[in-house]
Amino acid sequence: MPDPAAAARAAKLRARIEDANHRYYVLDDPSIPDAEYDALMRELEALEAEHPELASDDSPTRTVGTRPDGGFPEVRHAIPMLSLANAFETAGVPEDADDRTRYAEVADFERRIEQRLGVSAPVFSVEPKLDGLAISLRYEDGVFVQGATRGDGASGENVTANLRQVRAVPLKLRIGKSPPPAVLEVRGEIYMPRKAFADWNANALERNEKLLANPRNGAAGSLRQLDPAVTRRRPLAFFAYGVGEVVGLELPDTHSQTLQLLRGFGFPVASEVDTAVGLDGLLAYFRRIGELRDTLPYDIDGVVYKLDDYDQQREMGFVSRAPRWALAHKFPAQEQATVLRAIEVQVGRTGAITPVARLEPVQVAGVTVTNATLHNADQIARLDVREGDTVIVRRAGDVIPEIVRVIEERRTVGAAPWTMPSQCPVCGSQLVREEGAAAWRCSGGLACAAQRKEAARHFASRRAMDIEGLGDRQAEALVEFGFVHSPADLYALTVEDLVRMKAALDAATAADLAEAVADSRGALLLDPRGQALLADDAYEWKNAAFLRRHLAVDLSGKLATRWAENLVAAIAASKATTLPRFLFALGIPHLGETTAKSLAQWLGSLDFIRSTPAVLLQALPDIGAEVGRSIATFFEQPGNAAVVDALLAAGIVFADESPPSAALRERLGLAHLLEALPVDKLGGKSAERLADIYVTLDALLRANASGWTGAGLSSAGAENLAAYLADVEALADLRAADVAMRRLLDAAPAQAARAQGPLDGKSVVLTGTLDSMTRDEAGERLEALGARVAGSVSKKTHLVVAGENAGSKLAKAQELGIETWDEAQLLAFLAKHA
Repeated sequence: MPDPAAAARAAKLRARIEDANHRYYVLDDPSIPDAEYDALMRELEALEAEHPELASDDSPTRTVGTRPDGGFPEVRHAIPMLSLANAFETAGVPEDADDRTRYAEVADFERRIEQRLGVSAPVFSVEPKLDGLAISLRYEDGVFVQGATRGDGASGENVTANLRQVRAVPLKLRIGKSPPPAVLEVRGEIYMPRKAFADWNANALERNEKLLANPRNGAAGSLRQLDPAVTRRRPLAFFAYGVGEVVGLELPDTHSQTLQLLRGFGFPVASEVDTAVGLDGLLAYFRRIGELRDTLPYDIDGVVYKLDDYDQQREMGFVSRAPRWALAHKFPAQEQATVLRAIEVQVGRTGAITPVARLEPVQVAGVTVTNATLHNADQIARLDVREGDTVIVRRAGDVIPEIVRVIEERRTVGAAPWTMPSQCPVCGSQLVREEGAAAWRCSGGLACAAQRKEAARHFASRRAMDIEGLGDRQAEALVEFGFVHSPADLYALTVEDLVRMKAALDAATAADLAEAVADSRGALLLDPRGQALLADDAYEWKNAAFLRRHLAVDLSGKLATRWAENLVAAIAASKATTLPRFLFALGIPHLGETTAKSLAQWLGSLDFIRSTPAVLLQALPDIGAEVGRSIATFFEQPGNAAVVDALLAAGIVFADESPPSAALRERLGLAHLLEALPVDKLGGKSAERLADIYVTLDALLRANASGWTGAGLSSAGAENLAAYLADVEALADLRAADVAMRRLLDAAPAQAARAQGPLDGKSVVLTGTLDSMTRDEAGERLEALGARVAGSVSKKTHLVVAGENAGSKLAKAQELGIETWDEAQLLAFLAKHA
C-alpha cells in the first residue's frame, strides 16, 4: 500500500508543477520563479524514487514541458526531445571546500562516466545553457519544412509559420554544390536578446501595453502567437545546439565537430561553445562562463556538459527522461520568491525619493537579499505591489536587486495599494512631484540631513558663492565630521575648526592609503604626500598607524593652519555677493543661473522673491508654472526659511538689490490671477472682461454667479468659479496672492528706470572657446547690454557667438538659420557699445 502521506504530498507537488507548466507554456504568465520550480521537481523526483509505486506515466517527472493546448497542430518527434538532469552547487558547503565537495553532483556525473567507460578525464563539449524555448527545425532536401516546440518531449506544437519569421532561422541550408541531406533535424533554442527585450518593454510602456515578464517568457510567448505577423515584430534570435533525426548525411564522430558542421550550414552557434577535459575542465568552464554571464547579450541560467564522442554517448545511454551522458550545471537562481514586509522611501543627496522594498531574507544568485529597489511610484503602481505580497526578486550580477512581479494569488486579503508619503522621512519637508515626471523630491534642500553634503558642495562652488579653497571634498568633509549642518554654519567656522577637520580628513585618507598598501602586498608604495610610487626597497612601510601619524602631523601643522586661515578669509569675503549668485547657491530645483538672473531683475530683492506665490512667479519670463511652483515651495518650507534667515544674519548682503521691475505692471493684475485659476470655462478673454468690470478682487467676490454671467462669463464658467471660491483654502490662497501682487506693484516704479540696451529681449548663446576673455566674462558684458544669455540653442535664439572648437550648438544654429558671430564680430560689437 502506498504511504498515504507520501501519496498526498506527491499529488500536491504534481498539481503545483502542472499548474506552473500550464501558466508558463500555455498562458505565457509564469507564476513561480525557476528556483522554486526546480525545488518542486527535485522533491517529486526524490519522493518517487523512494516510493516507486507512486510513479506514473503522466507524472511531470516523466515529461519535459506540457502537452500542446490545441492552439497549434501536434507534431510527433521522430526522436524524443529529452531534457537534461540538473546539477547545483551543494547547499551549506563553505566556499573554501574542495571542488568535489562543493560540486558533488557534477563530480558524481563525471565519475560515473569514467567508471562506465573505463576512461580517465573524458572529453566534453561544453556550452552556455540558454534561457529560451527549445525547438526542432526539420529540413528535407535542404529546405526548411517544419518547426516544432519541444512540448512534452514526445510531441510538440507545429509553429512552422512563426519560425519562418525568425531571421536567424535559415530557410535553406548553405551546402554549396554538395547534395543536401534527405532529412536533417536541427535542435536549438529560440531566445530574446537582452537589449531587444529591454527596448521592447520600454516601447510597450510608452504604448501602455502589457510588459514581457522576462526574456525567456518573451521568447515563448512570441513564438506561440496565432498570428505570425505578431511573431515577425518580436525581436527573436536562435542558437543551434544539436541534431535529431538525420537521413542522407554522415555526421562527424563528435558533438563539437557537428556544431561546426551546423555553423557551416548557416545555423548560428553560440561563440562560447568549447570543449573541456575531466572534472577540472568542466568546473573551469563553469566559472569562466559565470564571470561572463552578465556581459553576454542573452540570458543563460547555467552551462551544459555533453560527452563529446558519439560512440561514448551511445554506450552511456539514457535513464528515465534524461541522457546519462549530459548534464545541465545551473548557476544560483537569479530569481526567487519572498515576502515584501514593507515599502519605505530613501532620500538621495539631491533630494530624489526612491522607494525601497524591505524583504524577508532570501538567497538570490548566491547573495542574501533583504532589500530591493522599486525605482519610483509609477513602477510600484505598474507592478501593483503591496506590503505583505509574495514577490519575485531578481538579481543579475552586481545589479541592485529588484522586484519583477507579484504573485497575486498569494496576496493577503485586504492588502491596500501603496501611496507615497506626503512628507520627507528625514526632515519632514513636503514631498513634491513635477508634472509629468516619475520622481518625487524632498523640498527641504537646505535643511534636510540627507542633502547636507550636496547643499554645502553646491553652495560653495565657483558659480555660486565662489568660496576659494573650499572644494567638493572639503565641503563634504565638513558635513561628514559634523562641523557643518547647513550652509549657514560655514560662516561660523574658525581656523581651529578647519584645522581639526583637516586632520580628521587626512587621518581617514591615511587609513585608506594604508589599506591600499596592504591590499597591494608590496606592489604599491606611497610617499608621505600619498603619491603612488613603484616598489622600491628604499621605502619600508610598516603599518596603517605609521601612515596615519605621518600624514596627520604633516598636514595639521603649518600647511593646514595657512590653508584654514585663507579659507576663513575666503568665506568672509563671500558675504558680499549678488542676488543671482545667492539664489543659484541655494540649490532650488530648476533654478539655474540664467533663471536666477531673470528672477532678480524682475523682483529686485530677496524679500519679494521669498514672499511671491507660484501663481505670480509663473507670469515672469523664463519661469513658467513648474519652475514657479519649485521656487515657491522651496521658500515655504520652514527648514529652508530658517537657513536663509541664518545666512542673512551671518552678514550676507547683496549690492544689486533694487525695486521690482516697472514692467510687472504689464504682466500682473486681476486678469492674470483669474486666468491662472484651475477653473474650467474661465479662459483668458473671460478673465480680462471680468477684470475690466470689477477691477479689484474684493469687488469680484462681492458679486455673485449671475453678476459674472452678466459680465460676459458663460453660465458654466460662472458655476465653476463659484464652486472653486467655495473652497476655504482655495479662496485664502487667492486672497494671499492678491495681497502679494498689490505689494509688488506698489513697490515697482511707474516706468522703466533704464534705457533700452542694444540687445534687449534678445536670446544669445555662447559656444566654443574665446581667446580674449572667458565665456562667463563675455556673458556678463552681453547681459549688461540687455541680452539674455542662454545655455542651449532653440528656435527662440536670436544670436549664437561661436569661438574655437564650437560643436553641436553651432551646427544647430546653422540648421535653424540663426545669426552667428565669430569672436572678432563679438569684440567689434562690444567696442562699439562700450
